[in-house]
Amino acid sequence: MSASAPIPNWLDHRGRACPDQPAIVAGAEVMTYGVLARRARLTAGRLARLGVTRGSRVAVLLRGGAAFAEIMHGLARLGAVLVPLDRRLTPHELRQQCEGAGAELLVYDHGTRELAAQIEPTPRRLCCGGDAIAGDGALDAIIPADDTGDARHDLASVHSIIFTSGSSGTAKGVLLTYGNHYWSATASAFNLGLQRDDRWLACLPFCHVGGLSILLRSVIYGTTAVIHDGFDPERVNYSIEAERVTIISVVANMLQRMLAARGPRPYPPWLRCVLLGGGPAPRPLLEDCAACGVPVIQTYGLTEAASQVTALAPGDALRKLGSAGQPLLATEVALAGVRTGLGREAVGEITIRGPTITRAYLDGRATTDAEGWLHTGDLGCFDAEGFLYVIGRRDELIISGGENIHPAEIEAALQAHPAVAEVCVVGVPDPRWGEAVTACVRLRPGAALTAAALQAAARRLLAGFKVPRRVLLVEDFPRTAAGKIMRGRVRAQLAGAAPAGGLHLDFSVGG
Repeated sequence: MSASAPIPNWLDHRGRACPDQPAIVAGAEVMTYGVLARRARLTAGRLARLGVTRGSRVAVLLRGGAAFAEIMHGLARLGAVLVPLDRRLTPHELRQQCEGAGAELLVYDHGTRELAAQIEPTPRRLCCGGDAIAGDGALDAIIPADDTGDARHDLASVHSIIFTSGSSGTAKGVLLTYGNHYWSATASAFNLGLQRDDRWLACLPFCHVGGLSILLRSVIYGTTAVIHDGFDPERVNYSIEAERVTIISVVANMLQRMLAARGPRPYPPWLRCVLLGGGPAPRPLLEDCAACGVPVIQTYGLTEAASQVTALAPGDALRKLGSAGQPLLATEVALAGVRTGLGREAVGEITIRGPTITRAYLDGRATTDAEGWLHTGDLGCFDAEGFLYVIGRRDELIISGGENIHPAEIEAALQAHPAVAEVCVVGVPDPRWGEAVTACVRLRPGAALTAAALQAAARRLLAGFKVPRRVLLVEDFPRTAAGKIMRGRVRAQLAGAAPAGGLHLDFSVGG
């Protein structure tokens, strides 16, 4: 298939092929593909009346639900570009992203009305449901134009601008094409297989590629997306049981909370896949999943690759502990700077190549080198069987006393302790060592453990120079919208301020 060849509009195709198949379940609302296709055409007509056309960039600040899908597919019919925003950000941050993306319209709903009103200066605003801000238009009140757009998708055209999570630094706008999303969906289908009754639960935000990809894959496959407007472990567990969810995408912290809320009761047999991203999973979590029959597939991915790059099958979860698995269909993974050798000593920068890779960032910078390789900035190694191990970010490397130390290795050692729920290891400036290895630790509910005990446990697994010089007990971490720990913010808060020994901190959570 040519990268520039147009393909039929995938929602229109599903609307004809399986009009009565549920496309979206959002609370009490169930929308079939036939209904979703009609509503997307109606939305496209209304947006066209406002002047939205091919190439227009539209920022979407919604709580989620079926309305987001209608807007997304309506924009796709017009060839306009979706710019999903994170409602956890401040008005200042949202304004920066709107301006950076060149958004000419901001769509909000009742749940984000107050936040949208604070974005100044702002592009034109449009309310999708609920009371509009004074002077703004309401989507439902617009008489649709006759032209509802093209019923084809150009795979080379930009579908969406997704801002990276910014877990280590400033978020970057990533241009993802229809082809990027289509190949990502294809690779995932070959990896997981497809079942007609699949229901993929979306509890990750749609401003994150992991959440958005669920909506796109479901319509490409003709399966059902079950949408939550946020993450609540008890509600997720209920949805798996009552709404027969078969696939769910989460990060380790979310999965831990699900298991804690459910207790020892096994999950139902129709839950066939839990995609786990956001970094290596701690062994106790994987052992808990095995005991409950939770089929965990660990993954490595990034926004620039339209989501997943590698995946590890459930049967290998403990045998290949810490591995991110093997590359998915049509994706190549290599290590820059590594000529020969395998194992932990043969560490290099992870580079990836394939049809899921974005062609450019929002600021115009190319993402790949002359041979088409994306340099991820992540460090990794392969074992003898070709399984990838992600060691950490190149820019997160800690240099203490002249030794190179990878935070992920220390985090894995500390997370092996049964009392530990989460760990974030950073290097804090130190006049003697250059950087002091500092571990922030969140304990499991009800657990009691001292910093000294954690340091003693680390010494049994790590060389002396890797043992954290400071261990800080925290209530929680600052997180991205997808639930990943914001390492850069942790480092910034600790730099020059953390005393030796144990300390009880409560990092602010939010954008």
